[in-house]
Amino acid sequence: MSEEPVIICRCNDVTEEEIVALIEEGITDIEVIKRLTRIGMGPCQGRTCIPLVQSIIARRTGKPMEEISSPTSRHPVKPVRMGVFAGEEVEE
Repeated sequence: MSEEPVIICRCNDVTEEEIVALIEEGITDIEVIKRLTRIGMGPCQGRTCIPLVQSIIARRTGKPMEEISSPTSRHPVKPVRMGVFAGEEVEE
């Protein structure tokens, strides 16, 4: 009987196995992992998955958590009112 995969990023359905495979390939930069797997890009914006991935990197590489940076967040170039997203307003 096989075990169910451990989901690290619920928004983008990324498993622990996928993260570990990248680390074993030598990819330990969280920015690169983010681009390859889309962790932190879903509706929760990485509130759950980023700390989990950081802890997996720390555990697998032996690096202290303090040495594993968080991915860079990027703000919109132009502010957009929430009503536009909800379809209640028209963007000017």
